[in-house]
Amino acid sequence: MKIARETSPRFAAIKGYLVPGGCLAPALAFLALFTFWPLISTLKLSFYQWNMVSPTPKWVGLTNYLEILRSREFWLAFWHTLEYTLILLALNLALPYITAYILSRLVVKGQNFYRALIFLPSVLSLAVAAVIFLWLYNPLAGPVNALLRLLGLPAPPWLSSYGWVIPALTVITAWKSFGYNFIVLLAGMVAVPQELIEAARLEKASNWQIFWWIVRPLTSGTALYVLVMTVIIGSQYVFVPIQMLTNGGPDQASTNLVFLIYQYAFNFFQAGKAAAAAVITLVIFGGLLFLQKRVLEKGVYYEN
Repeated sequence: MKIARETSPRFAAIKGYLVPGGCLAPALAFLALFTFWPLISTLKLSFYQWNMVSPTPKWVGLTNYLEILRSREFWLAFWHTLEYTLILLALNLALPYITAYILSRLVVKGQNFYRALIFLPSVLSLAVAAVIFLWLYNPLAGPVNALLRLLGLPAPPWLSSYGWVIPALTVITAWKSFGYNFIVLLAGMVAVPQELIEAARLEKASNWQIFWWIVRPLTSGTALYVLVMTVIIGSQYVFVPIQMLTNGGPDQASTNLVFLIYQYAFNFFQAGKAAAAAVITLVIFGGLLFLQKRVLEKGVYYEN
């Protein structure tokens, strides 16, 4: 009877799940502990009013959500987040895309040197990058304004001007993460079959035609990955320059949704509103990713 039970189809099926289940269990445990449980706790906290000191949070239902959606600072942070995202897409998707194509197909000598030089800022922390750009943006002795004055151009106060603070902070984030996106896109372009490139050159195709009709479609899957990472990670990375250099100012001109959540929690001690703002931000970015997937998935090429 024991042999029959061990060789039964049901026992074999259960045994087949034990090994992969055991291998996945540690990763699933960490995922549940550090991702799903904090998410559930944040959702629960968003229905309470709590100053992070009192022992008993007060149930307020949807009040936190209604106050946030009616507040001026939330919508200001929302539009600033969109502005950050659009500038990041230009600097961290379009620009590294073109740079990767130039270094992979047009530059012959010194490729390794240029790749290392472009990737170098990625190994620095955002705090170090913020300090570097604080010196570069110095209105009196900074090299950026000194060069502008030398050219006869106006030298604005980058970090205290309402119109310039968001582009100035976004450049810091873009400079830090440019190299990573560049390397990822470069890997996708190197994987494009060389036979297609050579066939196009025999047909007298220009470099622009090769890029637009061959390289761009065949690297669309890589570009979609970089697009998603730029939208999600980039808008979080900019928190560090905001917190170190402007603290959301001047007059909330540089606050984005992530920094607004930080302000609610650690400046105003409104943990419930911070949790509600985090849930709203999650929904916004989830909807944005869903729209990106719906719009772009039909035009994405995957080799397999």
